Amino acid sequence: MEYLLLYAALAALASSILYSVHIVIYRLYAHPLAGFPGPKLAAATFLYEFYYDVVKSGMYIWEIERMHQQYGPIIRISPQELHIKDPYYYEEIHAPGSRKRAKDPKYAIAFGAPHSLVGTVDHDHHRLRRSFVANYFSKRSVMDLTPMINEKVDKLIARFEDAYHQDTVLHLMLDFAALTADVITYYSFGWSHGYLDDVNSSSSNDFVDAVNGLMSMFHINRFFPILITIFRAAPPKMVGWLQPQMADLFNFKAKLRQQASETLKKMENHADIKDQGSIFDALVSPHVPPEEKTLDRLEDESALLLGAGTETTARAISLSMFHLINNRNMAIKLRAELRTVLKTPTSKASWTQLEKLPYLTGVVNEGLRLSHGMTARLGRVSPNDPMLYKDWVIPAGTPVSQSNYFVHMDSTLFPEPEKFDPERWVRATENGEYLSRFIVAFTKGSRQCLGMNLAYAEIYMSLAHINRRFDFVLHETTMDNIAVYRELGIGYPKEGCFSINAKVDAIIEK
Repeated sequence: MEYLLLYAALAALASSILYSVHIVIYRLYAHPLAGFPGPKLAAATFLYEFYYDVVKSGMYIWEIERMHQQYGPIIRISPQELHIKDPYYYEEIHAPGSRKRAKDPKYAIAFGAPHSLVGTVDHDHHRLRRSFVANYFSKRSVMDLTPMINEKVDKLIARFEDAYHQDTVLHLMLDFAALTADVITYYSFGWSHGYLDDVNSSSSNDFVDAVNGLMSMFHINRFFPILITIFRAAPPKMVGWLQPQMADLFNFKAKLRQQASETLKKMENHADIKDQGSIFDALVSPHVPPEEKTLDRLEDESALLLGAGTETTARAISLSMFHLINNRNMAIKLRAELRTVLKTPTSKASWTQLEKLPYLTGVVNEGLRLSHGMTARLGRVSPNDPMLYKDWVIPAGTPVSQSNYFVHMDSTLFPEPEKFDPERWVRATENGEYLSRFIVAFTKGSRQCLGMNLAYAEIYMSLAHINRRFDFVLHETTMDNIAVYRELGIGYPKEGCFSINAKVDAIIEK
């Protein structure tokens, strides 16, 4: 009997080895991607990618860069995925709605919100879900928010004035996150969370904590999507014990689930209401199919709306502020331009007035370029038709990606790409160059970030009014605190999280 058990175990082991060998041989020599360049190990097994992104925590981006240097602009970076390092091809990967683009499922699940717009894989399903709220993010709709955004910026200005009089250190990323969180919660729910009224939000922000918790698991979720199901089902205390950083995210989502439940009840009691006052009301409108109004879906959608509307916009503002503080001549030049619209330090201007200022526009674009938005490879799939790149025919159904980071740091488009240089945008405009085509912080195409217009309005209005009013000085902050060292969905420095500390050096009186 013991011999039979041993024989069975050896047979199972041999079968497993033979199957693995068969899979590797198939991937290397018979797979539709077998002819594409790249290291054989990356083509043979997902462990190559796993090692750099999970074991080494978000370092595959640099190995991909090395591969491109060795193999050229198109490479096979895993058994199933191609990466193309060519900024002119980005718009083909992220194509408009006239050409179908599904999302690579392993990137859809990575955000931990499978029922959200971001987690939607199918092209047509995504378009349906996007249609529920698209009008709320049109430029016209966002322009109507000018008074509300000005009100929030004024609250932040008051916080900075208090910090000046008390000689306290500001954590600018958290301060701007308080601003963007209050704006997006107001627009989503019809009320602001009140971070700008909370003195503690200058040292902590559960929106930011939730995003950082999610991003810490971004690549792990890609390889082990079952963890999302486990965390969703587990009691909060167990989640906190298993993965403390994810606990912040799930505590936050529990609050949103309660909000979703209350909104659904409100709509059930007023089923004849036709006008929706907030984005969240639109998601539960009578015109939305019942299967799109489950608590799981509303929880996921609101979490992604609020998280995306808080962190990346705050990061773009903060990064621009770092460079303006670090380069006083740049700040002086910006203020001189701002005086043409903001006649006094307390004057107000709208987004449409401010976006006409060329130097301010350069500052905004450089902040977006160097903060990158998502640095992850957000793979897209052409489900029905092959894609063409130069002489290469990419089979239908193949995930194809290009990191925003490589577009923004392309030295042929942006000489000295690591340099924060607003003048490059002024020169491009004067030369008739459409350089803004290569700002892909919001991606492109049918899945472009819904909140792009809202983000632009917040960035323009906060940078203008705050730099017209204050001078700052950095406090124990260097480029090391904001540089992209690893890619965990978004860029992170070598140690800790993206952060900028500063003090108000002066309040401008005229």
